[in-house]
Amino acid sequence: MCFSAEASFAGGVIISAIGVATIKKVHNPSQLIFASIPLFFGIQQFAEGLVWTTIPIPDYANALKIATYVFLIMADFLWPMMIPLAVFFMEEDKKRKKILGALFIGGLFLSLYYAFCLLSFNIYPQISGYHILYKTDFPKSLSMIAFAIYLIVTITPLFVSSIKRTHLLGALMFLSCLVTAIFFRQNLTSVWCFFAAIISGVIYWILRDAKKVFNFNKLNLLKAVQI
Repeated sequence: MCFSAEASFAGGVIISAIGVATIKKVHNPSQLIFASIPLFFGIQQFAEGLVWTTIPIPDYANALKIATYVFLIMADFLWPMMIPLAVFFMEEDKKRKKILGALFIGGLFLSLYYAFCLLSFNIYPQISGYHILYKTDFPKSLSMIAFAIYLIVTITPLFVSSIKRTHLLGALMFLSCLVTAIFFRQNLTSVWCFFAAIISGVIYWILRDAKKVFNFNKLNLLKAVQI
């Protein structure tokens, strides 16, 4: 998390616990990727906790590098393709699935771009006040375009989906990004991941209620067959 090592590790424990509870709510294999998002957020927060603790210690330079790359691989490489793919698998409406498929392809290309950047350019994590600043040598001319695509492929799928309450999740993620961009612009990657992580509870809520709906529909189907 963006405030301290202690907050990162505590957040990692809490969010991982939510992640495990969310996976237990899966009743359909198509929900597995979506359900695993909070658990990945938890791992990401543990990684940033290690970044906090290793930055001040020169002897831990290798550990710092590993923790930094784990955090940024998840933030920049994983999320742009994982979120649209997760929603794509859950969606049943064919027209919406086509839109989600296009968003996934866009996210995949963005993930590949970020993978190239992570492999080709230097990264300098720094403690800046109560936040982690990930300074990079990524191409400045493409940074705003890449960020705009990032927002589109990670937030839009939640509004496209017909799954109950995903729109709420999308609205919360958009608002968290807006707040981060206004108040924590230099530390956007770290702070937005924190806000996105605490929204993990909404993912649990979505799947919990989806299971109730699934069981209710299944019960109605059994009654219809018996009749």
